[in-house]
Amino acid sequence: MKPTLLILAAGMASRYGSMKQIDGFGPNGETIIDYSIYDAIQAGFGKVVFIIKEEFVENFKAIFEPKLNGRIETDYVFQNFDLKQFGIEEEIYREKPWGTAHAILSGRKVVKEPFCVINADDYYGFDAFKKMADFLTTEATDSNYSIIGYEIGKTLSEFGAVSRGVCKVDDAGNLTEIVERTKVYPKDGKIFYEEDGEEYPLDFSTPVSMNFWGFTPAVFKITEELFVEFAEANKDKPKAEFFIPLIGENLVKSNTATFKVVPTSNKWFGVTYKEDKPYVQDSIDQLVKNGTYPKKLWS
Repeated sequence: MKPTLLILAAGMASRYGSMKQIDGFGPNGETIIDYSIYDAIQAGFGKVVFIIKEEFVENFKAIFEPKLNGRIETDYVFQNFDLKQFGIEEEIYREKPWGTAHAILSGRKVVKEPFCVINADDYYGFDAFKKMADFLTTEATDSNYSIIGYEIGKTLSEFGAVSRGVCKVDDAGNLTEIVERTKVYPKDGKIFYEEDGEEYPLDFSTPVSMNFWGFTPAVFKITEELFVEFAEANKDKPKAEFFIPLIGENLVKSNTATFKVVPTSNKWFGVTYKEDKPYVQDSIDQLVKNGTYPKKLWS
């Protein structure tokens, strides 16, 4: 059974100023999602599921269906504010959805095979998709999941400090904890993070999470249970978000599942602000020039 790619694309993109999920970055207007799906197809994935806002669906279909028809199965699911589907009758006011782990639940009725979750606006590289596809087809079980670990030195921004989820790994290569470092930056050829005004060094190869997770459908039931608890506990906190690392933390600390940290040497890049666009365009241009991708991706 080929694994499924679940793409988180329902974000508001408020800092970017427009729908960066479908903005063009490649030489023929390709989105970052195009490159992720292209790599996923080459790696052996059999289906892609877009998690989007319902009002985006026609835009997404118009952009992706002509390219993907005959290449990979597609489906579209919607992240929304309806809590009654989870047995929550109380109305809870929100300006934005509940976060990435809540988004995963949108796919629970259409994803029946091992799957991975990625961000729509991040470039991950073929090596990551290949390693994840291999894991999902040969190693994944309902108690053995995975996360792709990027070398922190290959995820930094030229435009200032970034936040990164630093992975702590045991001797077996399994995740023990993700520690969020909110101010990570290069300085004098080294990498540091700042905490309480103090600088601390990090090795270039320190593994970090860039939100590339591998699961089986068994995670949906657990996630739904955790979400109901989270929504109840945070009903008076309209900005509280239910993130995927909260699932990982719960499963690891309860000894319910392990997460293999699968290393990749790929360089990651992503887009948060409009100012990031020229850098992302140049990075993709270089990948085309060195032969990683054809100039016309879907020709």
